[in-house]
Amino acid sequence: MILTGTEFLTTNTRPKIPANARNLNCCIIGSSGSGKTRFWLTPNLLQASASRKKGAGCSFVVVDPKGGVLDQVGYFLQRRQGYKIKVFNSIDFSKSMHYNPLAYIKNEADILKFVTALIENTKGDGKEGDPFWTKAETLLYCALIAYIVFEGPEEDRNMNTLVDLISGMEVKEEDEDFQNAVDHMFKGLERRKPHCFAVKQYKKFKLSSGKTMKSILISCGARLAPFDIPQLREIMSYDELELDRMGDRKTATFFIISDTDQTYNFLVALAFSQMFNLLCERADTVHGGRLPHHVRVLWDEAANTGQVPGLEKLVAVIRSREISLCAFLQAKSQWQALYKDHVETLLGNMDSLIFLGGRETSTIKEISESWLGKATINMHTEGRTRGQSESYNQNLQSLGRELMTLDELTTMDGNRCILQLRGLRPFLSPKYDLKKHPNYKYTAEANKRNKFDPARLVGHRMKMNPDEIYEVYDAGELSEEDDILDYSDLDDPDAFA
Repeated sequence: MILTGTEFLTTNTRPKIPANARNLNCCIIGSSGSGKTRFWLTPNLLQASASRKKGAGCSFVVVDPKGGVLDQVGYFLQRRQGYKIKVFNSIDFSKSMHYNPLAYIKNEADILKFVTALIENTKGDGKEGDPFWTKAETLLYCALIAYIVFEGPEEDRNMNTLVDLISGMEVKEEDEDFQNAVDHMFKGLERRKPHCFAVKQYKKFKLSSGKTMKSILISCGARLAPFDIPQLREIMSYDELELDRMGDRKTATFFIISDTDQTYNFLVALAFSQMFNLLCERADTVHGGRLPHHVRVLWDEAANTGQVPGLEKLVAVIRSREISLCAFLQAKSQWQALYKDHVETLLGNMDSLIFLGGRETSTIKEISESWLGKATINMHTEGRTRGQSESYNQNLQSLGRELMTLDELTTMDGNRCILQLRGLRPFLSPKYDLKKHPNYKYTAEANKRNKFDPARLVGHRMKMNPDEIYEVYDAGELSEEDDILDYSDLDDPDAFA
């Protein structure tokens, strides 16, 4: 693992000498243009050939603004190292593989985790209002997702069905007894499974009045508006990312995001929230506590891609499962805004802290006072008094001085960085020179023929074949009075055998 131009860290989390043991969690702080991608992220991806142990390399999860990193190293990872590459592109969905978050829900606890992550990342930047509305939305989401996942057909177990169900929930304020299509669905489910999770959550939601229910549905519709866009509906119709299998084989998964428009960046936070939990669970239940392939999460723009609920707890336990997190920030204050009081816990579980340069005041002050500490200096003073009785004195005094003051940090040489590794004094080191890496010749920068084309990875389902024979059904003409839904089987006990 490359830390600086002169310091490296073994990826073996259990070395022979216990004193050398460090976790691989890392925080890289640097302002725009300080070289987070060129001097740190890209060289560490090129380290794929330096296996943690013979015959096994690590898997990568990379947040890639604008897709430049995938273009650079995709050829090397796929052709030279045998990685299976996956890509989720929130800039151009036509060049993205499919991601269906509901495909990873196996039990009620998974539903609660997913709904929490969804709400945290779609609440906007304004001041949070009455928590009643959030709790009411949570009840409805939990009920509908439980119905979709545990009762619905496989092809309908996706976010599109959730959006459609909420859109179809008509409410009449003047008629409290009005039953919409979703009410009938849950009425039938209650007859079959009166004590199931979905029914219990839905009954609690239905305790609200018609006017309140209408406000809740409007709030839900606004929150899920991004999922109604046709391109995103197609992307979320099924899953290809296999987030739970990253530790089973060498995989490089790239999340391409926009660095100017954050509309869809919350999808990365949803995926990461599921990924960490899925990998930990798979390590414990399938692989005896440790994944066969270490999973390195290189999270660029970590403060601009949403919030992962409980990240401060996850970062403390992923090490033992062979998972590590490297977060890239422009300033510490970015994470402070997202994780509030938990930011110290997050940084406390990262053994490597690297500063590439910047001018943000709170970050500079934190580095000077907490990372670097003070150095001892000797102050020599001389004094001479002239007069009738002339005197001369010398004084030698030991004082403490900041190892680097605020102005020294802001004017630090652009080719240097500061590394603070747990248990050691800080290093003032040169940044790693990408061109000196042995695998630099396989990058697109070194040779344009190595540029990776992610379009080859993408395939879309539901394409019409002109030579295939289809059956066409005529639904007939319907008037507004016709009831297109048939609920006659609700009272038939044999209908659900």
